Amino acid sequence: MLDADFFRRWMTATAASVDREAERLTALDSAIGDADHGSNMQRGFTAVLASLEEEAPATPGAVLVLAGRRLISTVGGAAGPLYGTLLRKAGKALGDATEVSEKQLAEALRAGVDGVMALGGAAPGDKTMIDSLVPAVDALGEGFAAARSAAEQGAEATIPLLARKGRASYLGERSIGHQDPGATSSALLIAGLEEAASGASGE
Repeated sequence: MLDADFFRRWMTATAASVDREAERLTALDSAIGDADHGSNMQRGFTAVLASLEEEAPATPGAVLVLAGRRLISTVGGAAGPLYGTLLRKAGKALGDATEVSEKQLAEALRAGVDGVMALGGAAPGDKTMIDSLVPAVDALGEGFAAARSAAEQGAEATIPLLARKGRASYLGERSIGHQDPGATSSALLIAGLEEAASGASGE
């Protein structure tokens, strides 16, 4: 079973990955976006960690709801509302339970992904974070390593796609050949699950 400590480790591991990969995320975003995805995500997850330390939420759901709220308030552009919706919806789906199963986490994340699709209007194949998140959630039943692999493959699979949503869609054919930054950062979030499960805090 997964408790609040696991979810805090997940956010900490993700924040560390975002820190390490911030320049890469911004480089990907500079090709097809506003060249700020790395710095935005970095600022957001730094704020998440500060809030978790300050408020110390006691349940898995409360950790995710708090993290989502902080991302909405601190991350610029579309990423804040989208990531915030993902985590808040997942957190609310988990309710007040002090421990949750991996199956419950998978179901909660699916609710979060559905919320992201409803908010952004994106579907698989549109070259967005959805291309990483949907296969990851589908694979979660096989474990965190499988989900991580599916997310990373999903992000790489955005390279040949034509962007149909978001800032990159304005580029039309020129969006082809570039990996989507949102799908890439989503893969970091999913990778954080495996790191949290191994006990790694990401520090």
